[in-house]
Amino acid sequence: MAKNLEVTIRNSVALVVLNRPGIRNAFDDALIGALTKALNRLDADKSVRAVVLLGNGVAFCAGADLNWMKRMAGYTEKQNLEDARALAEMLRTLDRLSKPTIARVHGPAVAGGVGLVAACDIAIGSTEAEFCLTEVRLGLTPATISPYVVRAMGERAARRYFLSGEVFTAAEAYRLGLLSDLAQPGELDNAINELLGHIVSGGSAAQAEIKDLIRAVSRGPIDDAMIEDTARRIAKVRVSPEGRKGIASFLAKRGAKKK
Repeated sequence: MAKNLEVTIRNSVALVVLNRPGIRNAFDDALIGALTKALNRLDADKSVRAVVLLGNGVAFCAGADLNWMKRMAGYTEKQNLEDARALAEMLRTLDRLSKPTIARVHGPAVAGGVGLVAACDIAIGSTEAEFCLTEVRLGLTPATISPYVVRAMGERAARRYFLSGEVFTAAEAYRLGLLSDLAQPGELDNAINELLGHIVSGGSAAQAEIKDLIRAVSRGPIDDAMIEDTARRIAKVRVSPEGRKGIASFLAKRGAKKK
């Protein structure tokens, strides 16, 4: 039986493939657990500079597996809470990964699949990709994915698409900010590889600090406490080994240009 998740590391980039093409990469508790473990392993692997999340087959991710949903229907509220916590933890793990993350969206992303897209730092989509938040059609709410989707597309758009459950295009997802960029189907990998070239040229420690910085400054007002926090953060990075090396290299290059 094929693995439901495949992880390959190439040139310091981890490719994490949702591998359930027969059911459009829908996830269940097993895939959620496997993805959480894989992400934690990659986060601890210093050789990995970036993570690309993608789907095998015609879809990126169709959300929840129907068989899993049937099992959940018979769960108690306590069992459902434990199940939901596992999904929420997987999304948080993806969101807080110290490495840059990219979603490669080549086909439909539905419900929880939209959550995976939104939890990545960057999402590059094919012009043929489609999106739908279908929970409302089932009498459910997109609760666990909502922090990431609302952050990505904004409250106003979330109100529409959470409430209507309608399909929207890749162009609309890009307009809203859910997708960072669009590419023709045949150019999707080239677009991602070009972006990865920029990412791996940066400092890995700095990128981890930047992700933490973004979370910190997006949570509150620009007050004295935030100003002090940002000053302390840059001071800390300037004296780090990576920071000192980067500054020295930059100054050496500038000095050579002046001669």
